Amino acid sequence: MVGMTIEQQLEVLRRGATEIISEEDLKAKLAKGKPLRVKLGVDPTIAHVTLGWAVVLRKLRDFQRLGHTACLVIGDFTAQIGDPSGKSKTRPQLTREQVQSNVKAVSEQVYKILDPEKTEISFNKDWLGAMTFEDVIRLASRYTVARILERDDFSKRLSENRPVALHEILYPLCQGYDSVELRADVELGGNDQMFNNLVGRNLMAQYEMEPQVVLLMPLLLGTDGKEKMSQSLGNYISVIDTPRDMYGKTMSIPDDLLENWFVLCTDVPMEEVRQILADCQAGTMNPRDAKRRLAREIVALYHSSEAAQAEDDYFIETFSKKTQPVEAEEATIPRDLVNEEGKIGLPAMLTALGLTKSNGDAKKLIEAGAVSLDSEKVTGLYWSPTDLEGKVLKVGKHQFRRLV
Repeated sequence: MVGMTIEQQLEVLRRGATEIISEEDLKAKLAKGKPLRVKLGVDPTIAHVTLGWAVVLRKLRDFQRLGHTACLVIGDFTAQIGDPSGKSKTRPQLTREQVQSNVKAVSEQVYKILDPEKTEISFNKDWLGAMTFEDVIRLASRYTVARILERDDFSKRLSENRPVALHEILYPLCQGYDSVELRADVELGGNDQMFNNLVGRNLMAQYEMEPQVVLLMPLLLGTDGKEKMSQSLGNYISVIDTPRDMYGKTMSIPDDLLENWFVLCTDVPMEEVRQILADCQAGTMNPRDAKRRLAREIVALYHSSEAAQAEDDYFIETFSKKTQPVEAEEATIPRDLVNEEGKIGLPAMLTALGLTKSNGDAKKLIEAGAVSLDSEKVTGLYWSPTDLEGKVLKVGKHQFRRLV
């Protein structure tokens, strides 16, 4: 991306973004021709990078390709405070060891997207944890209660006579102070982080620094097409999923997610994306084939183009020709689920193997005829392990396991 004009750089950075506050400020920063420090807060309570989280990481990678530095700040201090984010429960407190374990697990996944040579990693406990009570009061004096209570979640809870704890009010100030400490030029975040990001922008001005630009990205809907992608909801794809699972899960998304996923999850040029969508709308392209292209692009990003083509060939052979997969991924029958009668509950097994979110979901799939063994639809809920061994289990349209 070397040698691009300011407008060409902005075109790259605008892709998928819902708002840039402000674009004029970003343009002015880019015009200086110096590497920018681009901040992204990282939640240390998770151990997987999903395609949803990858949306902001990919935007951070865009900045890196333009010659800028990615500044990942691990929220090991703020995680112990708990950002409400519209939720009724705060996050569990983590020890430094738990944080380090999660960071180690995530770092390898992060570098599937980011350039490690242009990435800095910091821990906000290093500065927030060193503050005295006097420091905290001085920080709090730089923001008004009225401004903090403008946050939608806080105002909603107060109007419903639900409590807002004082430590929750301090959270945006902590996150905002991270920007001061890092001297961030830009902060990236999802739409749900807009308020906190803007606190950082305002605090920097309070500290007589050039305010950061805030670039917001939309939240990616999960494979269910209803809720935002979330590990807890089970509607996610991890960047370390196998090529087969990654391809199969992508093929399962509703057709109306095609545009959102093409724009946010791939590098397919926008002109080509618009043509694919237009062809689907006109009926000259089957949405299934558009999803095949989407799935190939995603697998190629996190594995290889060869792996993507292999999974596409497998899909055509297995689903279009309706043949039984010969090389289905093996799954070990969980013997610890065998009851006193020597039988294993199929719903519990599907959940244990990660093929369904819960036993209830598994039962619904079985009742709907969406579960089969060696191409025979399953009706019984309890099976002898010896009757399952060696058979190919199919769950839904795209999940196969050879039971061992």
